[in-house]
Amino acid sequence: MLLEQKQQELDTLESTPATLPVMEAFYTLQGEGAHTGRAAYFIRLGGCDVGCHWCDVKESWDADAHPKQSIKAIVEGALQYPGRMAVITGGEPLMHDLTDLTAALHRAGFQTNIETSGVCQAVTGSWDWICFSPKKFKKPNPAIFQKADELKVIIYNSSDFAFAESFIPHLRPDCKLFLQTEWSRSNEMLSRIVDYVKDHPQWQISLQTHKYMDIP
Repeated sequence: MLLEQKQQELDTLESTPATLPVMEAFYTLQGEGAHTGRAAYFIRLGGCDVGCHWCDVKESWDADAHPKQSIKAIVEGALQYPGRMAVITGGEPLMHDLTDLTAALHRAGFQTNIETSGVCQAVTGSWDWICFSPKKFKKPNPAIFQKADELKVIIYNSSDFAFAESFIPHLRPDCKLFLQTEWSRSNEMLSRIVDYVKDHPQWQISLQTHKYMDIP
């Protein structure tokens, strides 16, 4: 019965013509933020015009550099694993219309999570969790503020604390707040983040635990 239901879900994707540029997709543990430690299928889409100089996936920036995959193929890949949390990331995933992808993932039984800088004009798709991770290099669209379930700010230097605080008045009261050191600056900035959270306990620390565990 479960196999028949799974096949029916996949069959409904045949009529979905949309394609998306997929840089990579892989099954691992979520290493950051509110869902740290949970099994997750990551779908990293190509395309980004934010331009963070410390970005560790610059190869994702050019959408044309990555093969376009059908929604059916993307979801079939996710269904090969037992976890049912799908994380859409990039690049900047909201450069693309994600309506069909999230609908297909929901039909297949997935929780849909996204990490976005919030710079795009529209928040397409149906999301169970939105991680808003703003960057100084390009202002976010205010439309993201009330949709965010999680604010995650990368701390590269001391001025980033004030940058992080500037968003709090615009967010929902239940939005979770995370500060995360930029990986190459961990030795210098982590102790500052610890002290900051102790003085401002509304915040939590997010660590890139997948890097400590040496997993994707």
